Amino acid sequence: MAELAETTTAVASPHAAAGTPAVKTVELTKTFGRTVGLAGLTMTVPSGEVFGFLGPNGAGKTTAVKLLLGLLKPTSGQGWLLGRRLGDLGARRRIGYLPELFRYQAWLTAAEVLALHCQLAPLPRSSWKDEIRTVLETVGLSQRAGDRVGTFSKGMQQRLGLGAALLGEPDLVFLDEPTSALDPVGRHDVREIIRGLAARGTAVFLNSHLLSEVEQVCDRVAVVDHGRVIAQGTMDELLGGTAVRVRATGLAQADKNKLASFGRIDDEGDQLTFTSLDAERVPELVAMIVSLGGRVYEVAPRHQTLEDRFLQLLEDEER
Repeated sequence: MAELAETTTAVASPHAAAGTPAVKTVELTKTFGRTVGLAGLTMTVPSGEVFGFLGPNGAGKTTAVKLLLGLLKPTSGQGWLLGRRLGDLGARRRIGYLPELFRYQAWLTAAEVLALHCQLAPLPRSSWKDEIRTVLETVGLSQRAGDRVGTFSKGMQQRLGLGAALLGEPDLVFLDEPTSALDPVGRHDVREIIRGLAARGTAVFLNSHLLSEVEQVCDRVAVVDHGRVIAQGTMDELLGGTAVRVRATGLAQADKNKLASFGRIDDEGDQLTFTSLDAERVPELVAMIVSLGGRVYEVAPRHQTLEDRFLQLLEDEER
C-alpha cells in the first residue's frame, strides 16, 4: 500500500496564478554526511514547459526529484512548486508523479488501481468513473480496464503508471523514465501525451536516459553531474553551433593538433568532426588543412544530437 501511495497523483484544484513558475529553486542543496547529493541547484520551470533533467547514474537526479516532491528535506537552499514552498500539501495535491520503479498488486485490475489512486489523492468520489475512463483512454488501456495487472506486460504497466499520474488533471507532472519499457509505438504515444499536457498549461519535469526522446519533446534541458548542473538552456542554446565532418588524408597528429583553434575535434582517423563550428569558418578550415599538406575529399554539415552534446559535456567536466 505504501508503494502505491508513492506513485500518486494530483487533485483538481485552481491553477497557479498567471506567471507563477511551476518549479523554482535557488541554491537547493542536499548532503548525506560528507557526500554531496545535490549542489546548489538553481532553475525555473514555467507552466506549460517540458523540462528535461539529464545526467548519468549517480549524478543527483533522483535526489533532486525527491527534494522537489518533499520526500527529502534540503540541507540548504530554497524551492517552490506552483508558488508554494517545497513539501506544501496543497501544492503536492496538484502534482502527478510517475516514479522509475513502481509495482502494483497483481490481483488488482487496472480500474481498481486507478480507483485506489483516486481515493489516495483524494478526488471527489463522484468524479472517479469519468477520471478512470479518461486516463485509460489517454494511455491506450481502455480495453484492459477489467484485466488484472498481473497479466500486463512491463510496457502496459508503465502505461498504467502514467495514467495514475494524470488523474485529476495535475498542474505539474514528474515523469521518471516514462518510456523505458515501451516499444516505439508506445514511446510515440507518450510523446503525444506530454505535448498535450504542455498545450493545456501543465508543466512536465522529465527525467530520461533516452536522449533522442528528450530531444524530440523538451523545450529546455538541464544536465547534472556529480550533484550540480553543468549546462542548462533551450535545445538551440545547448546544441548551438554547427558540427562539420571533414574527410581528409595526409594529416599527421601534429597537423591535427594545429586545427584545435577551430574547436573541439572528434578524431576518427581520416574523418574529423568539428563540433560547434561557425559555418563562416569552414572555408578557412579547409584552406588550413590544405596548407598543412592534407587532401580534402568531403566537407559535410552534421547535426549535433543531444547525445553528442551530453557526452561532450560530461567529458569536459571530467577534464
